[in-house]
Amino acid sequence: MNILKFCFGIAFFTMLFSGCKKDIDNTSFINTASNPSKLGALFTITQNNTGLVTITPNGEGVTSFDIYFGDATTAPVKVIVGNSTQHIYQEGVYQVKIVGYNISGKTTEATQTLTVSYRKPENVVVTAITDVVNNFKVNLSATALYETYFKVTFGDVANEIPQSFLEGDTLSHTYSVVGNYTIKVVAYSGGKDSTIITKSVSIINPVLLPITFESPTIDYTFTNFDGGNTTIIANPQANGINTSSKVAKMVKNAGQTWGGSFIGIGNPIDFTTNKIFRMKVYSPRVGAKVLLKVENAADVSINYEKEVTTTLANAWEDLAFDYSAINTSKTYNHIVLIFDNGTMGDGTSNYTFLIDDIRQTNVLPASKLSLPITFDDLAFNYGVTDFGGDSTVDGVDPTNSANKIKVTTKATGAQTWAGTTLGSSGASLGTPIPFTSTATKMSVRVYSTAAGIPVRLKTELASNSSKSVETEAITTTANAWETLTFDFNNQSSGTPALNLSYAYDKISIFFDFGTVGSGKVFRWDDVKFVSGSGGNGSSVLALPIDFESSTIIYSFTDFGGGSASAIANTQIAGINTSAKVGKMVKSNGFVYGGSLISLPSPIDFSTKKTMKMKVFSPRVGAKVLLKVENLTDGNVFFEKEVLTTKANDWEQLTFDYSAIPTSKTYQKVVLIFDNGTMGDGSANYTFLFDDISLN
Repeated sequence: MNILKFCFGIAFFTMLFSGCKKDIDNTSFINTASNPSKLGALFTITQNNTGLVTITPNGEGVTSFDIYFGDATTAPVKVIVGNSTQHIYQEGVYQVKIVGYNISGKTTEATQTLTVSYRKPENVVVTAITDVVNNFKVNLSATALYETYFKVTFGDVANEIPQSFLEGDTLSHTYSVVGNYTIKVVAYSGGKDSTIITKSVSIINPVLLPITFESPTIDYTFTNFDGGNTTIIANPQANGINTSSKVAKMVKNAGQTWGGSFIGIGNPIDFTTNKIFRMKVYSPRVGAKVLLKVENAADVSINYEKEVTTTLANAWEDLAFDYSAINTSKTYNHIVLIFDNGTMGDGTSNYTFLIDDIRQTNVLPASKLSLPITFDDLAFNYGVTDFGGDSTVDGVDPTNSANKIKVTTKATGAQTWAGTTLGSSGASLGTPIPFTSTATKMSVRVYSTAAGIPVRLKTELASNSSKSVETEAITTTANAWETLTFDFNNQSSGTPALNLSYAYDKISIFFDFGTVGSGKVFRWDDVKFVSGSGGNGSSVLALPIDFESSTIIYSFTDFGGGSASAIANTQIAGINTSAKVGKMVKSNGFVYGGSLISLPSPIDFSTKKTMKMKVFSPRVGAKVLLKVENLTDGNVFFEKEVLTTKANDWEQLTFDYSAIPTSKTYQKVVLIFDNGTMGDGSANYTFLFDDISLN
């Protein structure tokens, strides 16, 4: 039996060796191994006056070390990675040399100072600095006389195991929660006595813009004055444009007519580019005055303020405060809120307000409805007026939770002509629908429960409803989105014809027109004018961006050395003979220098997920990064980068956005050319771009 086992073992070993032979023969990886790097050693010493020092070497790409002790001992000691060696020193200062070997035998060496003393460490100085990027991170170092090494505990863990480090090292520690902590550092020499130093650190998470009241680690404490009282509460009105979990509640009590509250900001407010403040407010009444003021923490005479009035009662609205005239040479780090300045509060529900999402932007909200109407601008009140038995509410796209829509129910028994007018009572479009002899169409996206439903669209003069035109389209699918097109050149029978001399500025939609209501529900979105040229048909900035509009301001926000502007096309050739284009110059600044442009409404990625852009590059192989970003949260973004394939010629680049998370909203378009390379402002870093589109 023993012979059988022996033979089986030999056979198994032979097969194992044979199966591995191919890999063993391939030793090319040895020759390409990188040189050892980042050599160092940790010294620890016994506290018994013996001078016994333990040396633990470390490094990257190392398989073994030679340790030269730096005293009269000339021969080195070989130490395998992960092991230590011990050596007895006399008192003194020594230069310990560490030689690291990689797998191919290549070496790198480093020298480290070792102090051996039996004297108690003196003049121990501990430095603990909060990291400039992470408020929860502390960077620690220490110096002393006569010490060999240090140990530290950071004070946030029960039964914490001390960490050893040397003078010249920096240890980083990240705390999990805010609070006050005691750091203990012990300095050791070779004697029995050590020196202990404690240092207190406070971990805070400062309030910075935007203020959302959602972070569990930020202290959103307001300072109240003269009757104002602001607290942070669970959102009792999670609806409309604000479904967040936490909000601030301001109660104005009797005190002074200017009673209010303020909150300190961790860093001075940056007004260099974003000079519009936005804040969501829930007011008990229309016409309440809302004052938002910024001031210097040390000198309140340095301040700037704007006051607006609420336009909704018992509903969230997004107010805008235009700070374009603020003196940007001053420092502002307090935000002050006063409701109904000049009127004494009484602490009742009539003087109780909710606030949320205090933030900066460079976009003022539209004051009136403008085509296209997407229902996605959180700053705009998309009011509607129902009649004849229709009931319309805000809704969410069943295929894309990030997309805002309208939902209309034609109640049982509703009139055959029941419908919905866009805008609150008496409202009109800011700009009339730009009908021409060749552009007579509009479109609406509709999600119907059945096919074959007639949908009527009507436009009229807000000032004279007798001047109108209306036409119909029929749904062709059930429980799915489709885009219905309405050609007003083919008006409905018995209704007035399209009159190009009229400035049509009011729109109404009628679902299941001509039939008594039976409770059917219709979802709808994206009311658009279909221009004859095939553009976006809008007087406001939206995709596609072609720089051709005489009414749109193409305002870019530059960063890091990028500079973008709209110019006359200097390269009218090839695939791009348009009159206007964008121009980007990348100058010296940062390697990520670029520009962004903010859209009034989020981009709809529900069905289209390919971005395209025409680019005129000075060279082949230039990197072009196209990124979309959330309006207020730069951490929410998606980006793709492609390379140019032509020099001094227009080409259309394609950016695959099929993997974009459509549950998020994206309202900024960011462009970076040659990301990772510093520009110099020359012709080699000057690019033209045009026709940014979603396909």
